[in-house]
Order: sequence, then structure tokens, then C-alpha cells
Amino acid sequence: MRILKISLLAIIIFSLTSCFEDNDDNTISAVEISDFVWKGMNSVYLYKADVPDLFNDRFTTNDDYNDYLNGFSGPEDLFESLIYEPETVDRFSVLVPDYIALENFLTGSTKTNGLHLEFYFSPESQNNVFGIVRMVLNGSPADDLGLERGQVFDAVNGVSLTNDNLNSLLNQDTYTLNLANYNNNGTPQIDDDTIESSDTEITLTKVLFTENPVHRTKIIDVDGENVGYLMYNRFLSDFDTQLNNAFGEFVASNIQHLVLDLRYNGGGSVNTASLLGSMIAGQENGNVFSKLVYNEDQQASNRNFNFTNTFNNIAINSLNNLEKIYVLTSARSASASELIINSLRPYIEVIQIGDTTVGKTQASITIYDSPDFGRANANPNHTYALQPLVANSINVDDLEVPPTGLVPNIQIIESPLNYGTFGDINEPLLAAAILDIMGAGRMPYYQNSSLMPINSKIDTNGFENEMYIENDEEHPFLKFN
Repeated sequence: MRILKISLLAIIIFSLTSCFEDNDDNTISAVEISDFVWKGMNSVYLYKADVPDLFNDRFTTNDDYNDYLNGFSGPEDLFESLIYEPETVDRFSVLVPDYIALENFLTGSTKTNGLHLEFYFSPESQNNVFGIVRMVLNGSPADDLGLERGQVFDAVNGVSLTNDNLNSLLNQDTYTLNLANYNNNGTPQIDDDTIESSDTEITLTKVLFTENPVHRTKIIDVDGENVGYLMYNRFLSDFDTQLNNAFGEFVASNIQHLVLDLRYNGGGSVNTASLLGSMIAGQENGNVFSKLVYNEDQQASNRNFNFTNTFNNIAINSLNNLEKIYVLTSARSASASELIINSLRPYIEVIQIGDTTVGKTQASITIYDSPDFGRANANPNHTYALQPLVANSINVDDLEVPPTGLVPNIQIIESPLNYGTFGDINEPLLAAAILDIMGAGRMPYYQNSSLMPINSKIDTNGFENEMYIENDEEHPFLKFN
């Protein structure tokens, strides 16, 4: 089911019955929620023209419509039936049982201890698993405890990790990591490597935490020229000022080159993406950065996002002399991250380094059960909301991000055995950018293909690849009938 199961906030998706109860003991029938789902999708869904059950003339009478709604076991079942080619085209629309969780995530708040983890089968075992710290969020509980990228652990609460117990052990609010060491035994081969347990234990507790997406900035001297490095993890409008301040640092340092690290950036606000584009290519002020194109019924909502020199009456700190930019990506880079690459390419050279991106060109909005589908006057008897795809993002040349993703110019797959430190000149992806800046040639394709990764569900949710449109008075979401 595509209905979101949000482990981060311990939301329990209740089973569907003939009615739902809220805290005030009011009830609402499943059919009433289904009615909201159909009307919301009928009004805004990007692929409405491809789903016959969403056609405006689908029902001739109210009885016909009610019989249709009653033919589904509940709103989730109905929603799934309305998604267009979910395996290939619409992989991202979701029905949300608790829009409070969605709103928190879209403003950068999640329940976390600050660790982003990866998991692999141990080289000497078919069942044992080891975890590795991929990233530590600044100012989080994990950061306060001194955890760092690249640290390895092989047990939780003293229990050795396996593929079977991985999720149950680490989806707890509080747990203890048992750190370990990865021993390659001095050889390049993987088959003689071992995971060695240690006595070091670190106990972590998850809290509601708001992440500043400006994770790291650095000025690097390369042969007498200044290279600006920015690791940016989400497009969050609440942190537009922090992003602008980062570019203020770059402007003050008179950087000649920019490396934008979006390897773990799954997307976010379209508005913020357009601001970042303006900070990168200030010389294009006034030109079209990107466009949003809606379904046939919502063509009046089509919108251009132009390069600009201000936001909220604040001057944008923009670079005006870049002819080339380096963007670091991974298989986690999506939506607004891909928009940046796609929309800058008509104006400046974009060298993409890393792995092929997710392939998401569509934007979404939050649809509430209210007369105009906005947050005000939302039905108080339930907290369902829709987050459907409503528009395609295209660049000034009308090109979209392909569903197969954006392929890097320089392909380098991160290896857990050589993560490196963000912003360090020896970190593999940044090192590749620096080599190209120096004109020293490009690094060959590199991948550690022997360690077997595990697709875990630790601290995951269905919101991470959202590219969403924020409402404002000048540009309301959509024109509803």
C-alpha cells in the first residue's frame, strides 16, 4: 500500500472500519474520507487524463458515485486504484493518515537521534550484519555524543545484528550501539576482511529535531584559486536565510569555483530551489530558471520561476562569474536536487559527479479535506491528507528530468570503506571535482562491488523525495472550481 507508514513519528495506521474516531469522539465514515480522496485527485492530479475513473463525466448520478465509493474497502484502496502506472510513472504520490507528521517533515522536523545509517552483510557471514554511520546531523544527540561518519557497529543493546533483527533493534526510540572495527587485514580483497567487536558503547535517544540543511561550508585553496564547498541536505524555506548566508561567505571569499554537494538531498521546496539557482547564477537575473506545468484542467496555474536578486525583501548573495559548477550526487539525490541540475544546464556548464539520481521531475502539494483543499477549515474529524503529484518541473528549454535519473559526467559510487569526511579534499567525490578543476584528468569509475548492501527501513518515511510547491498570495497553489 502507498499509504504512508511513518516509523519516524511512531504513527500507527489504524485498520479501516465502518467509521473513524477522533479525540473529540466525533465519527466520520470511511466513505466520507474516500469522497475527499476522489475529489482531491479529480481536481489536481497531474495524470488525471490517464485515469478514466477521474474523468469529470465519470458519474452520471450521485447514486452512481456513491456506489463507486462503496465498492472500495476504504480510502487507501480507492487511492491506490487512482495512481497512474505506480511502478514506472507515479512512484511518489501518497495518501497521508496524519498530516501533522507531514507538515513537521516539510519544515525539517523529525523524530531522530541524528544518525543516518547504512547496513551491509559482514564479509565473513551470510547472515551477520554491520552498520556504518553515513552522516551525523549537526547539533543532534548523536553529534553531541561525538559520533562520526564512517564509524562501524555490529550489535545493538548487546545483540549481534542480523538481517532479521535489524529493523526491530534500531527502530526503538532509545538503543545502545556497540561499536566495532572493520579490519581489511592489509589486503584489497574483501573475502578476508573481518568485523571486530569493541567494548565501546554509545546510548542514543531520539528527539523531535529540526535540521539545518546547510550541513557544511568550506573555502578550499586549489592552486591559488578559491573553491567554495557547500553540503546542502534539503530544500527548506525556513532556512533560506542560512542558505543565503552561506553564499555570502562565498561572495566575500571571491570564490572562482563552486562544488554543491547534494548527494543525500532528496528534495524539498521548489521556491527554495529557485532561490539557490539565483545564488549560483546571479548573472541570469530575470531569466526563466524553471517552469511548472499542471494538468489540462489547471493550465491557468502554470508558472515560471525566474532568477531573482531578492527574497522576502532581502538581497540575495549571488555569484555572478561562474561558467561551470560541480554537483555531487548519489542514488539518493532527487526532485529539487535534480531540478537544480536540469534548470542550470541551459545557462552554465554543470559537471555531475557521483551516482545516477532518482529521476523525479514532478512536484506535489498537500491537499486537505476542506472546501478549497487548503489547510484552513480542514475537516476536524480526521487527519488524512493527499500529497499527489500535480505538476511537471521543466527547464527553460522545456526539458524534464528523465524518470531514469540524471547520469553523472564522472561516475563514482560511494564505498563504505572509504567514506571520507565531508569537505575534505581527499573525500572521493570532492577529490574528483578538485582534480577536474586542476585540469589533472578525471578519476576512473570506482565502486566497491563485493560488500552486499541491505535495503533497511531504519528511520525511513515516504516523504524524503518530495518536491513541493509552497503557497503564497501572489501565486496560490491551484485554481479550484
